[in-house]
Amino acid sequence: MRRGAPDAVPLHPAAVPRGIVKRQRQVQHEQNGPTRGHPMRILLIEDDPFLLVSVQKALTALGYSIDVACDSLEGRYLATEGNYSLVLLDVALAGPDLTVLQAIRRSKQTPVLMITTRDKVEDRLKGLQLGASDYLAMPFSELALQVRVQAILERRMPPETSRLGLADLEVDILRRQVARQGVSIKLSPNEFALLAELLQHAGKTVSRGALAQRVWHTSLDNESNALEVTVRRLRKKLDDPFDTKLLHTVRGVGYMLADRE
Repeated sequence: MRRGAPDAVPLHPAAVPRGIVKRQRQVQHEQNGPTRGHPMRILLIEDDPFLLVSVQKALTALGYSIDVACDSLEGRYLATEGNYSLVLLDVALAGPDLTVLQAIRRSKQTPVLMITTRDKVEDRLKGLQLGASDYLAMPFSELALQVRVQAILERRMPPETSRLGLADLEVDILRRQVARQGVSIKLSPNEFALLAELLQHAGKTVSRGALAQRVWHTSLDNESNALEVTVRRLRKKLDDPFDTKLLHTVRGVGYMLADRE
């Protein structure tokens, strides 16, 4: 991944932040911290369209939920008022003397991974002294980004806080690992996000609309069967090989994860 690639892909309008005022509702929702069972949220502060698309693709493939700020003002606001598991901050948007990083560190303990074209030792030392968790120099590969992000998050979260379960189902949110009766189950990012959301509300019905917002970050129209297709694929992996069924349809309402027939 590199800044200013000639084959830059323009962001879809839905991926571009629409201003601080319209973010306030989201920030208020997140101020109590990450919710157990939800995909981990990462804030990306970056203004290069090609890099934005590349980083989003690499991290959503691992099941992370990505919010984007395209300028330092909005990035600072979201990072200090919202609650994220990790902030990715382009040094070019960090401000003079890394003021955005300093503002984050004054109010939060959120780890910050700096993305930079400056690979000098002095630049890295300055950032680390001001509270950066690590540096990633451009150009970098998708794999390098994924490994660096996972390493930071694993250092931050104690293993026991990332594990959830129901009956013989075991889910490790941090490592995105799922197993039933000790048998590993491989899920796609959307299947995992759907399972995590239902597991968070185990024993309760979650509406179709709520699941669409959490998994796809949008409202699915009446003609879309994306949710039903994902549920069907998840059920095939999660329930079909086992006697006890955990994923239940509540007709006309939504879905429920529960240890019952």
